[in-house]
Amino acid sequence: MRALRGLWRWRHNPLRRATDLAEAWVALGALVLIAVAAPVLGCLVGVAAQDSLQRSVREQRHDRHLVTATVIRDLGEAPLDTDPDTTPAHEARSRVVAGWTAPDGTRRHGPVLVDLKSPHAGEHFRLWTDPHGRMTTRPMDSPTATTHAVLAGIGAALATAALVECGRRMAVWRLVRRRYTRWDQAWDRAGPDWGKAGTGS
Repeated sequence: MRALRGLWRWRHNPLRRATDLAEAWVALGALVLIAVAAPVLGCLVGVAAQDSLQRSVREQRHDRHLVTATVIRDLGEAPLDTDPDTTPAHEARSRVVAGWTAPDGTRRHGPVLVDLKSPHAGEHFRLWTDPHGRMTTRPMDSPTATTHAVLAGIGAALATAALVECGRRMAVWRLVRRRYTRWDQAWDRAGPDWGKAGTGS
């Protein structure tokens, strides 16, 4: 909005100063950059992020496998997870020792967190692993990747707009300082004659 206010300085006025016109040009440049450059840059960042994230989705789908694991023994309830992104708050999680067969055919076993209220030996559940049977997280899905790409594009556009506005404010600040400096110089020149007859005071 401040960029828009600077455009009024273009109006014809006998009192308009060179710095007023410069401020109007700065405002117009900032407005064009915010209206055009910021969205374009946001789109470019979003497209690049989408390509990268979708490539990661394909790689994760290829490298991560869902296998069937079997509970060997219960280790009791798991401590509360402080990260809300890892598990919903309403899900009860238990720690068990489980065994599973890796995609490469090797047998694996170890402690695992499971979404079972009262696990017992012999119970089956599904587990994500890498090709060698090491536990890993669920692969990212395509809609989640797209959401992250859109957020990256929006963030880039907003950051660009903020950077342009900061540059505009810095330029206006320098123009105002130059204007005040010229006023001070004009007052210094007029000062010795101030109040004398014939000086127009």
